[in-house]
Amino acid sequence: MKDVTIIGAGVTGSAVARELSKYDLEITVLEKESDVCEGTSKANSGIVHSGYDAKPGTLKARFNVEGNKLIHELSKSLDFPFRENGSLVLALEEEGRAGIEELLERGRRNGVPDLRIVERDELKEMEPNVSDSAVCALYAPTGGVVCPFNMNIAFAENAADNGVAFRFNTEVISIEKKTGEDGRIFYHLETSNGSFDTRIVVNAAGVYADRFHNMVSEEKLHITPRKGQYCLMDKTVGGLVKHTLFQLPTKLGKGILVTPTVHGNLMAGPTAEDTDNPEDTSTTAEGLDTVLSRGALSVSRLPRMTITSFAGLRAHEDGGDFVIGEIKDAPGFIDAAGIESPGLTAAPAIGVYIAGIVRDLLNPSEKKDFIRTRKGIPSMALATDEERAALIAADPAYSHVICRCELVTEGEIRNAITRTLGATTVDGVKRRTRAGMGRCQAGFCLARTIPILAELLGKSEEEIEKSGAGSYYVRGNIKDNL
Repeated sequence: MKDVTIIGAGVTGSAVARELSKYDLEITVLEKESDVCEGTSKANSGIVHSGYDAKPGTLKARFNVEGNKLIHELSKSLDFPFRENGSLVLALEEEGRAGIEELLERGRRNGVPDLRIVERDELKEMEPNVSDSAVCALYAPTGGVVCPFNMNIAFAENAADNGVAFRFNTEVISIEKKTGEDGRIFYHLETSNGSFDTRIVVNAAGVYADRFHNMVSEEKLHITPRKGQYCLMDKTVGGLVKHTLFQLPTKLGKGILVTPTVHGNLMAGPTAEDTDNPEDTSTTAEGLDTVLSRGALSVSRLPRMTITSFAGLRAHEDGGDFVIGEIKDAPGFIDAAGIESPGLTAAPAIGVYIAGIVRDLLNPSEKKDFIRTRKGIPSMALATDEERAALIAADPAYSHVICRCELVTEGEIRNAITRTLGATTVDGVKRRTRAGMGRCQAGFCLARTIPILAELLGKSEEEIEKSGAGSYYVRGNIKDNL
């Protein structure tokens, strides 16, 4: 009998796992994909919201502001990229001033610090390329940008270092509420990789969270997958804007954000398209054209230098708020459902909150040897000359460049594969090192990454996958067929 089973290894599930790993508990994370960060957490804006947008009194408002503060601290202790670049909500017409003032008041009620309205002249000084249509903006200096992959991976690695077991390629098929001989409720989980009994279930399953909730509760939940399409642009235009630029919603829609990324690219998006398919991450010409045309409303000259496009799915619950807490008619079953924007920002605070619920239910003792810090993979692209020399002296593989676009070396890739919860796929390497994320989109480095994975995993190159589930690159050797 396990103490806690978490469904989903996205940023929310991993944040919960990390917080719970502070206690003497047997904790397992079940993930249907081959790695952490394979769902919503890998395809989002990477924005750390300050907290002015959510309606006061909602869970979104509470956990957004709390999560923002925690990310500032955790980015240092868990070593993931974060930059407090601030955000601006643009009023693109004079009629929008009232909306800006309303957001200011809402943010203050939510406890967001240092919010203020900037007028046209100051706005132009802050953002020289801002649209000529912008009349004023709400400035939130505590907004920022983060690497969503590394944040998710950092939580998961630290949790694993503290004893949490991660089971990948393990899809939950059914959950049954049972009563033990001691009269206590527990849950029986049937999965694609065996069955599990557990005292506590934490449902952090993203767009599938309603499915698991409804297996154990009479009060039904309904989640709509909401697709958002994005355009990621080359680093040569990454400095077009300094802040994250949002648009105040108008009759044309909610608007498209334009932002620098923490790695120096420029990004625009997302669209908002409801779908019935929880696996539909396709992009469309129409959707990407919407991103670029509406994004151009924020800046005077939005460059069309897209190096890749992608889509992610947000879990929109019908009530419009996060659904977090123990289910009334299913004791010990804890939802972390409907986690859409600002879910990335809120994740650390959600982790703390749910860990508190579990602590009250199980009364575990705290670990005296809890590991509070985690060190990420050294980056040759960001290292000083002295740091590069030291890395190469310790391991010559750090002198062998594999990805030219992002200056990623063999040493970094080997580190990504052999470390805690190491990469087992090409996409896993990409998210941990950025090999393949540059202008050529793996055109050069893919052929070099696959052999390293094969060597370290003890597999043939034909067995190496892009992202699991039979997504093979290599079908065989041409010479074998001649």
